[in-house]
This record gives sequence, structure tokens and C-alpha cells, in this order.
Amino acid sequence: MTMTNPGVAAAAEPAARLITDEELRPRSVDEVTRLPSFAGKLEEYGRRTGVPYCQAPLEVQNALVFRRLRQLVGIALLNPLWRERLHYFGIRDAPADLAEWERIPLSDKAVQRDMFMGTRAGMVVPIDRGGFEVVASGGTGDGMPLEIVYSLRELRDTYRIAGAFMGAYQLGRYLRGPAPRWLFTTLADYQMWSSGTMVGGVLSHVPGVNYIGAGPVSAPVLEHMFSYPGPKALMGITAGIALLPELGAGLSPQARASFRVAMYGSGSLPRRKRDELREFFPNVSILSYFAATQAECVGLQLDHTSQALSAVPGLHLVEIVDEHGRAVAEGEEGELVVTRLHADETPLLRLKLGDRMIRRPALDGPGLRTERFEFAGRTADVLHLNDSQYSATLAYAALRGRLRAATGVDLDVAAHEVQFHNHREDRTLTLLAAVDDAEGTTAAVEQALGQGGTRELFTKALPDSLSLFNDREANAASIEQTGYGFRLVFVPRSSPRIERTAVGKTPLVRDRG
Repeated sequence: MTMTNPGVAAAAEPAARLITDEELRPRSVDEVTRLPSFAGKLEEYGRRTGVPYCQAPLEVQNALVFRRLRQLVGIALLNPLWRERLHYFGIRDAPADLAEWERIPLSDKAVQRDMFMGTRAGMVVPIDRGGFEVVASGGTGDGMPLEIVYSLRELRDTYRIAGAFMGAYQLGRYLRGPAPRWLFTTLADYQMWSSGTMVGGVLSHVPGVNYIGAGPVSAPVLEHMFSYPGPKALMGITAGIALLPELGAGLSPQARASFRVAMYGSGSLPRRKRDELREFFPNVSILSYFAATQAECVGLQLDHTSQALSAVPGLHLVEIVDEHGRAVAEGEEGELVVTRLHADETPLLRLKLGDRMIRRPALDGPGLRTERFEFAGRTADVLHLNDSQYSATLAYAALRGRLRAATGVDLDVAAHEVQFHNHREDRTLTLLAAVDDAEGTTAAVEQALGQGGTRELFTKALPDSLSLFNDREANAASIEQTGYGFRLVFVPRSSPRIERTAVGKTPLVRDRG
């Protein structure tokens, strides 16, 4: 959830009863191992009130989460490395209010490595006691290894919480019918990856479905899976979901009709791919499942008609923050920061996940109450032109709009993939677009734009895409003065010129320094 000010006395009282003063600041590692689980506290709230925690008033949720954060800071201070880090920033006790919590420094991948790799010095309960699982990242942007450590007990708690939430508030409305219901995932080549363990762990705990952790599948295997009677949902990386019409070319009409939910991983799915999925699978709804190495289920798209992601109440603290680490207002864009609430033994406070989000109004009942946000792009999706920074997501949107107006070519419809290449030394910015007919599209666009048209396209679009902290910094004239050259290049589908990660992801920006 995205925390708002929890300082409401009426809500703070039940939170203090659920997490007692004695539990708030354990005095030793042994006391940490004996703490009641946070999952148990959420269940206790439901027993006491007769209302599931997911439907508790937001001020009650905020108060309990804030008290849990105070407890996590107290636990982290038992660890020498965490204590040194927090003391350096003036944090010597649990935060008294939201302003004090926001003084805690943001963590990044370097902090995660220092804490949980090598000697794993950031663990409160040492790893030699056993009962842990090590999970690796499968797609880090810098190519360096990245691991995180979980208490198996707490990991199982989060699987159960997130799985129950998915069944009750997401999949239940789509997987209807008397036949058996199926939930597949094609994630992960090997099970040490976060996608193979954590997301699979959540999916395997969705009530009332038959779970299959398929891993990468061939066309015959997909055909076999889709021959099972009953409605089906499948979760995979964005590129894998986009390939399903091609992979399923041999499916029968009945099998196609049984596919109800296509869930794609973190990021966004191009409009062209959405259209192809809906054309091939007549009953499919497309939903986002947003996860990360340190957060098995950050946000879920509950309604295919809205791009908003909903947090699973009680699973993580999800913050959308500005450059100073403070919460942004509703409707504003900021950096995504997550604190895992089920992490007594392996705390990691305020981790930047490398994504940008727009904070949206909360769902406030009747029924489900939770915070919401919308994906706005990767933090690294920034185009650096000399000293100015431009949002690549907004730049693409602006270029697409101007190109469509000038030529009739809509990249959202025509392109399978797009990618910016920024050669800073050569001062050349190129937008690559993979299309079915690269030569024909190139000729049509060049004829419509004329000489110098591509440059004009970029210089007029880029001022519309300045990043949040550089607004009104540039205009078309100043962009002309950067010395940059601009190119729009159409390439064939699956062209190697569009660079992909080892796990098949297509970054929006490749920066050449």
C-alpha cells in the first residue's frame, strides 16, 4: 500500500493491541525468532472484527502498517550493518511519524548486495541457523549478480496472502464456469530465479485453481496444456505473452475460447500485441502482474478496463516518492519504493525497484480497500541529451502522436517492439521500430515527412517529454542547439538491432554513454 498519514487515534488503538509494546522492540536475535508472525496479526484482525483485513478501513490499515514499520526498524537496529547505516542518517529508534519514516534512506541494488550477498551481513537472524531460501534476479540491468534471502516461514505466509487475494479479487471474476479452472506460468528457466520461485509460489496458492508451473513451453506443449477442459489463465513475461498467438497457431477454436486471462509481468504490453491476443483468443482479458526480486507481488491489475495496479493489503508498504524520498500526491509520478512487511529475519527497508509509478486514488470500498498506482516506465527510461533529461515513455508517446498525424502510421498498431538508442558520444538518438514490412513502411514515412521531416518530428516532440524534475527546461530551438542527430529506423520483426536481455525483455532505452 502507499502509506498516507496514519496518525488517527481511533485507528492507532487497535494497531497497538495487535502488535504489543513488548513485541515492538525485540532485544535479541532469539526474541526475533519467537515473534508472532505479521500474517497472524492480519488474521487476528479479521477474527476480532469479523471483517477481512483487505476490507478494513484505510486508516486502520495505515495504522497497523505503520506500527509494523516501527517494529521492523527496531528489528533492523539489532543488526550491526543496519545499525551503522541507520545511525549515519540520524535514525536511532523506531520512527514516531511519517516524516521520521521518510528520513530512512532509500536502498538500492548495491545496498541489497551488501546486505544479502557474500557474508550476508544484513541478515538479523544468521543464515547458518537454517530455514531460509536464496532467490536470484533473472534480469538485472547492470549484469551483476543479485540475490535476496527470505525466511521460508515468512515466504509461505506471503504466498498464502497474495494467492488468496488473487483468487478473491482478480481471477474469480474471469475464471468462471463449472469445469476445472487452470492457472499456468511459463516463467523461469531455472528455479533459483525470483520469477520461478516467488511468482510461482503465489500462483500455486490461488484457491480453487489447478496450478501448473510449466516453464518455457513449445507449441506442442502449449497445445497439450490448452486441451484440458475448463477456463484458463496464463502468466508470463511480457514477450512470452506477446508470442502466444504465434505459439498457439495450431490450437482448436475450443481451446482458444477457453483462454480467459493473459497476465504479463512487470512493464507494459504494446497495443499491437494486445490487439493480436484479443483477435486470436476471443474471450481473453489482459491483466498486469507486477513483481520484483524483493517483492513477490507488488501490484495486480484487477480490471482489464483500467491500467491501475492494486496493492495486496498487508503484504508490502508501497511508496511512490519524489527525489527527496517523500510521498507524492495523487496523480503525480514518482519512484517506486517497496518495504516487505513479512521480513523479521531479513529486513530490507525502502528498496527502490527501478520503476516509476503514478499514484492513483485508493479503492475505498464497499468491499476491497487498498492503495493503487499505475506504471509509468523504468527509472532508467530516461533520454540524456547533454544536460537535459527526457522521459523516454513520454518521448515515445509524443513521437508516435506526431508521426501518426504526419504520415498516418501509428506505431502502437504497426510496431511489434520499439527501442531508443542514445549514442551520447556521437550525439545521435535513434528510435527503432520492428514492423512487418520495414522497407515499405520506411518508404511511406520518408515520402510523407520529406527532407528534414524526421528532425522536425523529434525536435517538436521532445519538449513534451521532459522528465518530472526538468519541466520547461527545453524547447525546439534549444534541442536544435544540442548538436544531436535524430533517426527513425524501421527494422524487420525480431531484428537483432533491437537489443534484448538474456531473459527476453526489450528495454525501452539503450544508452551508449
